[in-house]
Formats: sequence, C-alpha cells, structure tokens
Amino acid sequence: MSRPDKPATQPNLPSKRADYEVGYAKPPVSTRFQRGQSGNPSGRRKGAIKKRTALPALNDERLKTIILEEAYRSISINDPNGQIDIPMAQAVVRSLAVNAAKGNQRAQRLFTELLTSVERDNKKLHDEWLKTAINYKAEWDEELARRKKFGIEAPSPLPHPDDIIIDMNTGSVRIKGPMTKEDKVRWDQLRDLKVSIKENIKEMTALLDTQPEDRDQIKAEIQHSQRVLKMISAVIED
Repeated sequence: MSRPDKPATQPNLPSKRADYEVGYAKPPVSTRFQRGQSGNPSGRRKGAIKKRTALPALNDERLKTIILEEAYRSISINDPNGQIDIPMAQAVVRSLAVNAAKGNQRAQRLFTELLTSVERDNKKLHDEWLKTAINYKAEWDEELARRKKFGIEAPSPLPHPDDIIIDMNTGSVRIKGPMTKEDKVRWDQLRDLKVSIKENIKEMTALLDTQPEDRDQIKAEIQHSQRVLKMISAVIED
C-alpha cells in the first residue's frame, strides 16, 4: 500500500493568525525582516554614522581658547605705508582709538577706560616687583652677613643681591647677573672669555712696537677683539 508523499519541510514562518500576540520582542508581522531581504537597504557602510562631537572636559575652557585664537589671528588692514598684517585685537583697539580721535564720545570714553585700566595694572605689577626686589635684596644681604660672621660656607643665591640694582629715584630694578644655574654657567663662560680677550688685546698692543711689518694686521685684530669685548661688556659689566 502506497503511502502519501511526506510534505516538504516548511520554514518556520510567523503565524498570520489574527490573534497573533504582539508585544516585547514580538513585532507585528508586517514589520519583521523577511527571508532574503537585506537589513541594511540604504547600503550605508558600517561605522558611517556621523560621530557626535566630544564634549569638553570639566577643566577645558574651550571658549577662552577660541577667543584668544581669534584675538591674535592676523588680518590685513590698510595703513598709510600700505597694507599690513596685525592681530585682530590690535586692529580693534586701533579702530577704537581712531574713532576717539575723530570725536566719537562713546569711543573716547571706552578708550579712556581701557587705557586707565592698563596703566593701573602696569603700575600695580611694577610696585609689586619693586617691593619684591627690595625685600629679596635686604633679606639676602642680612643672610650673607650672618654667614660671613659665623664662617658658614654655602652656595650664593641666584640672583646675587649685589647684582640687583635698585634706583629709588625712578623706581626701576635692574639685574646685572645670572638668574638661574644655567645662566650662571653661561655668565662664567663669558667672564672667562672677557678676561681672555683683555689679555689678548694687551699682548697684541705690545706687538705693535716689536713687529712693525705686521702693524696693520695687528691693528685689525685689536679692533676685532675690542668689538667683541664691547658686546660682552654690554651684558656683563666690569
């Protein structure tokens, strides 16, 4: 007795019954992916979605950075001597000053306030620097005197108080010596070179009478040494 052919295996298709349950992880039949249909019909490459711009860190003052970059970005302006490039901030201040000079009262007030603020800040910095220099010099003079009294040997401070020149009439402070250990190495080298050049000039000058045939060459050598000595003396005073 022949048996009916076994029906071919059918894929598990979603039920199309009217009472098909729709809910979590059970979308409607009409919206489910169909066999043989791409799940990416638009063909967009993986990872092609535009990434969101990273947010700045809590300590990242990004807006200040942008403002400073714009403030010092070079722009071209017309000048009596031709077109020149200057920072944006300078161009803004120049425009403000020009309008003030032309009689614009608002520009005059803003420029005056700006100038007063800058001069006040500069005066404050100058007074603080002068006070710091006076205190530093006085305290180290006292400390060096104490060391000398008790025979204490210790490295000298940098800068040395003797190298700090204070003009109380003008309130200016000038340092004529090294400020750091690295500076001191260079200054010591220049001091040694200065002594060597002076000795060379002295020896070459003595040769002027003993070697008259080389007088012009000796004079040229002396002049060159004197120019170098002058440049070094501008930095390191006697």
